[in-house]
Amino acid sequence: MRTKILSLVLISLFLIPGTLTAQKKRGEKKEDGYGFTDLVKLPASAVKNQQRTGTCWAFATTSFIESELMRMGLPETDLSEMYFVKHAYLNKADLYIRYHGMANFGQGGQAHDVMNVVKEHGFVPETVYPGKNYGSDTHNHGELSAVLRGFLDGLTGGRIRTLSPVWHEGFRKVAETYLGEEPSAFTAEGKTFTPKSYMESTGFDPEQYVEITSYTHHPFYEKINLEVPDNWSGDLYYNLPVEEMMEVIDHALMNGYTVAWDGDVSEQGMSHRNGLAILPEKEWDDMTAEERENIFKAPFPEKEVTQEMRQETFNNFLTTDDHLMHIVGISEDRNGNRYYITKNSYGPESNESGGFLRMSVPYVQLKTIAIMVHRDAVPENITEKWETGK
Repeated sequence: MRTKILSLVLISLFLIPGTLTAQKKRGEKKEDGYGFTDLVKLPASAVKNQQRTGTCWAFATTSFIESELMRMGLPETDLSEMYFVKHAYLNKADLYIRYHGMANFGQGGQAHDVMNVVKEHGFVPETVYPGKNYGSDTHNHGELSAVLRGFLDGLTGGRIRTLSPVWHEGFRKVAETYLGEEPSAFTAEGKTFTPKSYMESTGFDPEQYVEITSYTHHPFYEKINLEVPDNWSGDLYYNLPVEEMMEVIDHALMNGYTVAWDGDVSEQGMSHRNGLAILPEKEWDDMTAEERENIFKAPFPEKEVTQEMRQETFNNFLTTDDHLMHIVGISEDRNGNRYYITKNSYGPESNESGGFLRMSVPYVQLKTIAIMVHRDAVPENITEKWETGK
């Protein structure tokens, strides 16, 4: 998503060994400290690494689609994240130019950005479009992002009085120089497909997915344009009370559906390295050194979250659309507190949980910006309220 998250990831992944050892000693979680028991853990594809990019939205939502394909009875599939990234860049460029450079253009995005590409173009396997056409085995979009933005800024702000009809093709060529040319057709499992026909062959229907949020500055049970920078396309979300948003998450997981999650990961109680995201009752500045050291070692008292707290932290920017991940299950600690098993995109060796973490219920209640689920994962009593508006 945003630059601050990418920077934090890079710092955490490239610490010198001595510093890493010291950090583990200070914040290491004991194996039996929380005493987790997994209540539900749904099929998920292998953990990937977004590396030096701000494309968590593509990794999380691609993982979500891969789990959906498994739910539908297909074998595990490795889809290309960069296929979605390239098309999203092309779509962002159109909007950026139409708004004369006054729209958002960056690496970030939302779950619907992937679904919008799937609707129009389909999807392809990772082997068909790895998206690394710049002499590297890892993803690194620093130069790509700067070059694409520079291209567009050269066309806006009064620098060019009349745009030619080929600017978009020029932009596409620049993007493909870094990410690779898109295949018009490819072979998979002995058959020839286009990206659209490959998607159709799986039975996947991108029209069956909805996004949900929960904020009081819009009416509940209506579709709203959520005001976050990475909703650059102006897509709409169903707005529910927080209790019902949480009900959707639980109902989905208990009925075999995973959840694409968008939220804030800037809290001190969020530690991917320790595999936990919690919302301590005490503020960080009010904790003793011993309390800070122990919050990841054993269950710690957490805040009771209200709708008003959600709105306040959204209004004052304490909750922002930092990062997307993929919720695949539910765990319970030794005290009966529940957590959501969450697949991240920092690589399988990024923590001792294989790249997964557990987010507590209070953390998810407060720090969720939005979720995406299959329509059938939403309880009927809630969809009825969508239809009636109350």
